[in-house]
Amino acid sequence: MEIHVIRHTPVAVQKGICYGQLDVDVADTFVDDVGKISIQLDTDYDAIFCSPLSRCLKLSKALHLEGVRLDKRLMEFDYGDWEGKKWEDIPQEKLQPWMDDFVNQKIPNGESLRDIFHRVEEFITTLRTADYKKVLLVTHGGVIRCLWASILEIPLQNLFKVPVGFHEKFVFNLGTTKELDGIIRKG
Repeated sequence: MEIHVIRHTPVAVQKGICYGQLDVDVADTFVDDVGKISIQLDTDYDAIFCSPLSRCLKLSKALHLEGVRLDKRLMEFDYGDWEGKKWEDIPQEKLQPWMDDFVNQKIPNGESLRDIFHRVEEFITTLRTADYKKVLLVTHGGVIRCLWASILEIPLQNLFKVPVGFHEKFVFNLGTTKELDGIIRKG
């Protein structure tokens, strides 16, 4: 099965603000960004899945995608108590333990990287058992990085080294077993 994955467009958030599941609006460049994405899409998807956060929903609507299924497992990393705060305003004594072990350390009232990875793994397992040939996911950078980690077996501590820009498209192969997984192309 081919999994086509699109990251949402840039958002209207001030630089340095922590946002993940905070439901932020899209940037002023949205209309132009949608044009850049639309030329990358195929027309023959068996299923389309989308994060329920508005930045992904707006994109799926602007692309005139039909039959979109919302799935909470495709939501961005949950920064819990840090959502909407400036990174520099998060107390160092709370930030440092997470920085030292973001894979396992949960953010207060949020999640760890391992938590989002398990959400994405659960979604992949669901897809693996479905009878699709080609699916489209409209989602977030954290979810896409977790797809990379799962499909290419990248260690979670190296995940932030995987560049995932706004409105980028990736195509993965999801086999019937993990041994048949891989990346087909970027773009």
